[in-house]
Amino acid sequence: MPNMPNLFQKLLPMMVAMTAFAQNPTPPVAKRVDHVQVWHGQKFNDPYFWLREKGTPDVVGYLNSENAYTEAMTKDLKPFSEALYKEILGRIKQTDLSVPVFNRGYHYYSRTEEGKQYGIICRKKGSLEAKEEILLDLNEMGKGLKFISLGDNDLSENNELMAYTTDTTGFRQYTLHVKDLRDGRILADTAERVTSISWANDDKTLFYVTEDATTKRSNQVWRLELGGKPELVFEEKDELFGVGLGKSRDRKFLMITSSSTDTWETFLLSADQSKGTFKAVLPREKGHKYSVDHREGVLFIRTNKDAKNFRVVTAPASDPTPKNWKEFVPAKADVLVEGVDLFKNHVVVIEKHLGLNRFRVHEFAKAAWHEIAFPEAVYSAFQGGTPEYDTKIWRFSYQSMVTPSAVYDYDFTTRERKLLKQQEVLGSYNPKDYVTERLWATARDGVKVPISILYKKGLKRDGKAPLFLYAYGSYGYGQPATFSSGRLSLLDRGMTYAIAHIRGGNEMGETWHDDGMLMKKKNTFFDFIDCAEFLIKENWTAKDRIVAEGGSAGGLLMGAITNYRPDLFKAVHAAVPFVDVMNTMMDATLPLTVGEYLEWGNPNEKPAFDYMLSYSPYENLKKAAYPSILVTTSYNDSQVMYWEPAKYVAKLRTLKTDSNPLYLKCNMNPAGHGGASGRYDAIKDKAFEYAWILSQIGITK
Repeated sequence: MPNMPNLFQKLLPMMVAMTAFAQNPTPPVAKRVDHVQVWHGQKFNDPYFWLREKGTPDVVGYLNSENAYTEAMTKDLKPFSEALYKEILGRIKQTDLSVPVFNRGYHYYSRTEEGKQYGIICRKKGSLEAKEEILLDLNEMGKGLKFISLGDNDLSENNELMAYTTDTTGFRQYTLHVKDLRDGRILADTAERVTSISWANDDKTLFYVTEDATTKRSNQVWRLELGGKPELVFEEKDELFGVGLGKSRDRKFLMITSSSTDTWETFLLSADQSKGTFKAVLPREKGHKYSVDHREGVLFIRTNKDAKNFRVVTAPASDPTPKNWKEFVPAKADVLVEGVDLFKNHVVVIEKHLGLNRFRVHEFAKAAWHEIAFPEAVYSAFQGGTPEYDTKIWRFSYQSMVTPSAVYDYDFTTRERKLLKQQEVLGSYNPKDYVTERLWATARDGVKVPISILYKKGLKRDGKAPLFLYAYGSYGYGQPATFSSGRLSLLDRGMTYAIAHIRGGNEMGETWHDDGMLMKKKNTFFDFIDCAEFLIKENWTAKDRIVAEGGSAGGLLMGAITNYRPDLFKAVHAAVPFVDVMNTMMDATLPLTVGEYLEWGNPNEKPAFDYMLSYSPYENLKKAAYPSILVTTSYNDSQVMYWEPAKYVAKLRTLKTDSNPLYLKCNMNPAGHGGASGRYDAIKDKAFEYAWILSQIGITK
């Protein structure tokens, strides 16, 4: 072909290859490069270690080839995915308004507009009839960007300055900005890697926390007088601890919290004395977790001292040592005290019992308690954000897996609740068409594990219905039973949805977390498997009809359960999965690693190393028939690096003996641990995942 242009000659082989691939796609094969590490005297060769070389042509090329393969193999699902997108979007009120929150003379709210990816943060002075003032419009701020996320934000006491942080890559690396709300100017004062912020009461001094450039551990607190240079006022040097910053409800104290998995410490500074020094409320004590708030010269201390599930004590702010403690909320073995919402005349104690939140209200003047009751057997209730200290109205939200999220104002005096807004589900949604229940599975060691289950009324329990089983089970995070309008696309196609509240969370108290971490981590995996087997035994579903999903630490769960019981699940979706446990936890230079030692174990210690090695998904892949697996991740994820799922898929391809699908979908655009930042982009991703999951159990429309 001597007359062809030179460039076309060079491109022709690639074009031919792409055409052939499109007609007959084959799974990508990652190259193998020996990488031998010695851990505890033992050699470990990781031939896919090179995938950590972010930005190199080989890595980008491999990830693109995986994406191309996934796209080619799922092209027939595109009409179904697009239909699901329209279906899910069709239930959402795209132009909407949040419930306004009153704070120091202004009503604050956010609103969305149809066709726009992001929310708009606004306020009105004095009355909701006043003129709207737009504080931040992320649609304008994000023009020309693939990603934008708002981090922390805080307003000065005079309501004239707004400090806020933004991330434009998905790496959760936030930049500080200060906006003068009087004229809209963005001030020159800024900082990088800012994780939390709080104003002093002088309207000119801003405190903020920065993270370590390598490990992303929040470790330094700075004081910045606008127009001046920042001054380091606090540094946490223990790598097990991370730092946060806030303010007491009465706005009298700035608070630094320094916490690890098992030990918390709080430092206070009068918000009126911005040049002062932060002082510890109680000295750090291994195993002691405490948090504080302030009311009328008295500290309310939530503490686990002599109280596994926490209790609340009071002490004078001038001397909060244990000798001055007075019992306010005593400890109970079966009740977890999760939080204290403190006001001038009342306090709300947030508790968890048998996996359900409840609120107990105390009136100081009468020294009397009462409880806020809820109607359903399975539900989720959360404090809704009540910034005012002197108030008789408390806001909370309520929902269940059949009841859309609702926001209420509760009158402490009359004990009446006022519905302010309930999530609108467009279309023909009727909650009476669906049923939610609480089930209890018996784990192999005899422990009862709660399951929240949701299905469409009329379901036949004959073992033939498909079932979607979800779980997290780490960090003491209890998975709430919440509402999702998108989930209706599964239910209306006959799929049952279940949440396994496995050990590792805190659904049944602090011991529930303890029994699913460190040297008991395998309970998390076995609980999930035992819940699946219980649902099969009770004829909710069958082996060839059950699909599993989990993300992040829940992605580790997915990797572990498919290694332990690859026969038990029809399909698995592992989202941003923490599957390369040993390589990550043996590398102290990676973000978050050292701080995780108290959750997973320190693999530099041989017993912990051996235990973690025995369940790490990547190391325990073997020649076997695996279920269909979809792995999703983001190239810019800072919580679980993209190479963990990439290496996992590359290795599994060489071992699986079945013909079931194995797909990696990596978002190469700026995106983070939570995926895309835009709401429409996020729905498109969810629609694809649902289309793939449904297709695995034979539903394609």
